[in-house]
Amino acid sequence: MPTYTPPLRDMQFVMHEVLNVVADFKQIPKHADIDADTINAVLEEGGKFAAEVTFPLNISGDQEGCKIDQGTHAVTTPKGFKEAYGKYIEGGWAALGCDPEYGGQGLPYVVNSMFYEMLNSANQAWTMYPGLTHGAYAALETHGTPEQKATYLPKMTSGEWTGSMCLTEPHCGTDLGLMRTKAEPQADGTYKITGNKIFISAGEHDMTDNIIHLVLARLPDAPPGIKGVSLFIVPKVLVNKDGSLGERNGIYCGGLEHKMGIHGNATCQMVLDNAVGTMVGQPNKGMQGMFVMMNAARLGVGNQSLGLTEVAFQNALAYAKDRIQMRSLTGPKAKDKPADPIIVHPDVRKMLMTARAYADGGRALQAYCSMLLEKEHNHPDEKVRKDSGEMLAMLTPIAKAFLTDNGHIATNACMQVFGGHGFIKEWGMEQFVRDNRINLIYEGTNTIQSLDLLGRKILGNNGATLKKFGKLVGALVAEEGVNEKMAEFITPIAVLGEQMTKFTTEIGFKGFQNPDEVGAAAVDYLRVAGHLVFGYFFARMAQVALREIAAGNTDPFYAAKLQTARFYFAKLFPETATLMRTARTGSKVLMDTDAALA
Repeated sequence: MPTYTPPLRDMQFVMHEVLNVVADFKQIPKHADIDADTINAVLEEGGKFAAEVTFPLNISGDQEGCKIDQGTHAVTTPKGFKEAYGKYIEGGWAALGCDPEYGGQGLPYVVNSMFYEMLNSANQAWTMYPGLTHGAYAALETHGTPEQKATYLPKMTSGEWTGSMCLTEPHCGTDLGLMRTKAEPQADGTYKITGNKIFISAGEHDMTDNIIHLVLARLPDAPPGIKGVSLFIVPKVLVNKDGSLGERNGIYCGGLEHKMGIHGNATCQMVLDNAVGTMVGQPNKGMQGMFVMMNAARLGVGNQSLGLTEVAFQNALAYAKDRIQMRSLTGPKAKDKPADPIIVHPDVRKMLMTARAYADGGRALQAYCSMLLEKEHNHPDEKVRKDSGEMLAMLTPIAKAFLTDNGHIATNACMQVFGGHGFIKEWGMEQFVRDNRINLIYEGTNTIQSLDLLGRKILGNNGATLKKFGKLVGALVAEEGVNEKMAEFITPIAVLGEQMTKFTTEIGFKGFQNPDEVGAAAVDYLRVAGHLVFGYFFARMAQVALREIAAGNTDPFYAAKLQTARFYFAKLFPETATLMRTARTGSKVLMDTDAALA
């Protein structure tokens, strides 16, 4: 059976020693009184909840799955899920990062992000039920009317009601302009909505009395394509004016999708049959609210893979220390045993360190994005808000795609450490692989994220935001450029930072002549950009570790951070050279393949 220990020390390192989040909070009035001890105490309790309440349900939830009653359309979650959710509400965890105006605790986004990393490590399938509520909450908080906010946000904040995102239809996934769901206006200002949605995570379940669906649909006179999409609140149970629950609405689960992983989460085919809805925002402007949900969800999906990378690493490391097979190539290490633990073998260590490095880098990026989100929404300086939002927009597709791709690499590597045992359910490793795999598809496939990064976020403003990130890299290079002990960390990011300008310009020029060039280069480009971002954070982590060691700190924690950074730059970062080379080969070798694909 797998185990899980919340990585609290690693989280504290990123927040307090690398990013110094409390100093940033001092500049934000609503968080000016928050200190490190408060953050640490909250996350310690959050780690207990994840490890003791939801983690024990992970394997059983996967084996049992969700069940639907075709007569009533009711969905039952695996044994223990509902009770765990009750404890989640009782503990106030649903309200952690929500606005106090609606009953929330108002804690910083970074605290909620770290808490959700632990929940995802413990049980991604369970975590998606409350997790999806955050995206719906964000959309309503941004675009809802005062009446809509007063009706729905307090219950979503408390966790009494959950939320879902009803976007995808059988004939269209990412291309939402093709959707057919219709919304007919009614005399009372509501709409009757009819259509079919698929792949709706947490679309129906037994953990709460109500589910607040945010549904994309078309008005009768809507213009074609994406410009004719509107957003609607469609509650599972209608809400009376006094806030009490009324009649069952005309939205129900027609069937459950049987997926490769996350069996404990209900992925629903949702049927809307004259369901009553109210519009969010303006007619035909539904994509504005949808993108609020999607951007929140994209960061959340990256966090899902970060969580699975961490728990897979922990279990693979424990196994590698215990499992004995063969002798070390340099001679016996466990002379009292018939063979050595497999951790003595170089390639086992490479697999373990790959997972560790991708967990450390991913955690730093998630924390940094959370702080950007905080500044964008709450910093008193308008310029800081604008700059933070711009940087976050560029980093979001990286946080989603790079972290989930890395999660795929890491969970597979950790399963490989177990050899044949990795394929046996009891060890839990094959479930981590299966559960993670869908994250590469969620909230826009990683190819979509790559096109968004290169086409919109980079080329769309002529590399202006990329240059701003380049200045962060340049400042670190200038600060540590003469420090010989930092050379192995500074030189690679300095070189790649310079290469990125030429690389981006070249791809952009070719794309201007032939848009397929952008499509052909985008996936490789995102991965290069991801390594530049990770490289920057690993250099900062190494900087802190070296300072502590130089000051006489003998805590092996810092030696471990230094070794992880060295491994990352030696074994993982160099793939940027290959990626830039393959990106430059262009689109012709891909598109001139009619005979091969006939």
